[in-house]
Formats: sequence, C-alpha cells, structure tokens
Amino acid sequence: MPKSLTATPLSAPVRDQPFDLNEAIFDSLTAASLSPQEGDVLAVSSKYAAIAAGRIVRLDDIRPSVRAEGLAQRYNMNAAIAQLVLDEADQIFGGIELGFLLTAKSGVISPNAGLDRSNVPSGKVVLLPRDPFCSAETIRRALQSRFGCRIGVILTDSWLMPGRYGTTGIAIAAAGFQPIRDERGKADLFGNPMAVTQIGVADALAACAQIVMGERDEATPFALLRGADLDLTDAPLSAADVSIPWRHCIYIESLTLGLLPADRPGKVTV
Repeated sequence: MPKSLTATPLSAPVRDQPFDLNEAIFDSLTAASLSPQEGDVLAVSSKYAAIAAGRIVRLDDIRPSVRAEGLAQRYNMNAAIAQLVLDEADQIFGGIELGFLLTAKSGVISPNAGLDRSNVPSGKVVLLPRDPFCSAETIRRALQSRFGCRIGVILTDSWLMPGRYGTTGIAIAAAGFQPIRDERGKADLFGNPMAVTQIGVADALAACAQIVMGERDEATPFALLRGADLDLTDAPLSAADVSIPWRHCIYIESLTLGLLPADRPGKVTV
C-alpha cells in the first residue's frame, strides 16, 4: 500500500541581500517545531538560495552588447535582460515577441535562463544559483550534520509546461536521493514490459512543494516533504542524472530539426 505524502510549508524572512541559508533553514524548522526524519525531503526555493549566494543584480548596472540590443528589439525585451540571458544561458533556442527567449540552463528548459523579477525590489533581477546541484548537496550535508538522519534536498523553481496555461514546480537540482526512478522492463497491470517510462521523482516532489510554498507573497521559501518512497543515496548528483540529450527531447527535437516538411502529407497548419 502506498504511503501518504505530506508537504508542510515553512516561513522565513523576506531577503534581498546575501545571508546564511543554512541558518535560515534551521531557524524556520525550529519556528515550526519540526525536525527532519529519515527519508524526508526539504524543498528550497531556488530564488531564496540564489539571493543567499548574492545572485541578485541591478539592471542599471548591466551594459547591453550589440547582440543583446538586437535580441531586445526583435523580441520586445528589456536590453539588460537580453544581455543577462546571453550571459547565463547554456543554449538559446529562440524567442517570442512577448519578451522571452527559450533557453536551457543547468539542464532545465526555461524562459530567459531562469531570470526572475518577481518578489525582488524593482529594478533588480535574481539569477539561478551558479551551481544548483552543489548548493543542494551543501544544504543536505548541513541538515544531516544537524539532525543526524539521511534526508533529501531539492531546489525548486516554477516552469511552464509546453502548450499549457499556468506554472508548476520543477526541481532544478536534487541531492540525497535518486531523482529518477527507472521503470523500464518492469511489468504493467497486464504483464506488458514498460518500454520508456522513467518517473521524475524530484520533479514530482517539486510540484507538490510548489503548491504549498506559493509564488506570490506567501514568504514560505521552504517545505518539508514526508512519506515519499525514495532511494536514498550519498552519491553526488548532477544535471546529467536528470537531463536528456536534446535529440531525444520530443519538444526541442520536434520544433527544430524534426519539423515536418512543408509538402509532407498530414502536416498540421496553425
């Protein structure tokens, strides 16, 4: 019988300057009278972690390049934002005239390399953590040292699912447990072997956490998840453990190299 999963949000002070993230986590847990148990997962807002590490910049301090100015004009963007995307993105696929570029950053497909202008003072932008998997691992070690149990950590962010309104949670990094559960080769309800299914455990937990953490003025940058069925590990994790090559991604491959030829029967016109 599957276990119940609970997600408890944890409040913390609003920040816009670097601070000690681990101490902030400990203070939030203490204020909520919560102690992590073996197999728990702590979800941490990637924005909160980024602010703690000083990854917040003033747009007025950015000097756009010629290329950034061109992108800004083409896609109706702030030129400073365009420059930050150029600086931060691992890859830029394209853009839309609503002011967004589709990018890849640390193995995650997202608008504008994950730059975030919400819940920060006007004129400032929060960048994603420089090395999110390292940040998650550092938090995990601090928690395990303090509480004496093996737990998992995820850095959460919100992203847009292709073709859908609304945001959902995604784990931009994880530590302490296997982020993917491979079901390939196992039998389904009718005894058929599973061919391609791999469950994104970390992303599913991030989506659960995001519901209780909120996205606006809740000031709850942490959530403690309890009851998840995890494969705990002390092995270091990286983007390679969760990200697939673009040629295997149905969205990226189909909308770039995999576009249907104009004269091919069955082409969908929109």
